[in-house]
Amino acid sequence: MRAEGVMLGDPQIVAATGWTTDELAAALDAFDASNAFAGAASAASHSPSEGEELAAEAAPTKAKGGWDFVSLLIGVNNQYRGRGAEDYRGQFAGLLARAIGYAGGRAGRALVLSIPDWGVTPYATREGRDGAQVARELDLYNAVARETCDRHDVAFVDITTTSRDRGDEADMLAEDGLHPSTAMYARWARLALPVARRLLAQ
Repeated sequence: MRAEGVMLGDPQIVAATGWTTDELAAALDAFDASNAFAGAASAASHSPSEGEELAAEAAPTKAKGGWDFVSLLIGVNNQYRGRGAEDYRGQFAGLLARAIGYAGGRAGRALVLSIPDWGVTPYATREGRDGAQVARELDLYNAVARETCDRHDVAFVDITTTSRDRGDEADMLAEDGLHPSTAMYARWARLALPVARRLLAQ
């Protein structure tokens, strides 16, 4: 996007590989405290059952500070650890509320990526995981995320399909046979690019 003349600063990355929704929420609490960043920061301090209401409350709120564009991809480790999609629903809604808040209350400046399917990887095979079951559970998670995004007019980009079609190939994976390689990330970025371009043009 910089090559196209869009003046973007370096991204502020908060999340880390391996985190669940609650771990990301805790990290955002620390991030907010260290940056004295208010707005939607209180969302994750509430119980997950309040997540849907929080998302609705945060959407019109102008956060202090804020960014012009925010992306969110979270949930694969919830599924990996055996947590249910309904548990994910409330926690995802709270995180989406925070994403909207960080974007200054502008739902049209937030973008959510779907959860990739690790069940197709060699790692899943080595661990004796049922790839079909992993796919079914991730489909439920992604349905929850898409539904929540649709309800709050947040863009949702499907990267799950492309994670499945070549997700078992060595060049699409890191050395551990589980995590995506730069080549797979590039495929996801190409899917997200036109959506991001459209949102930043608004």
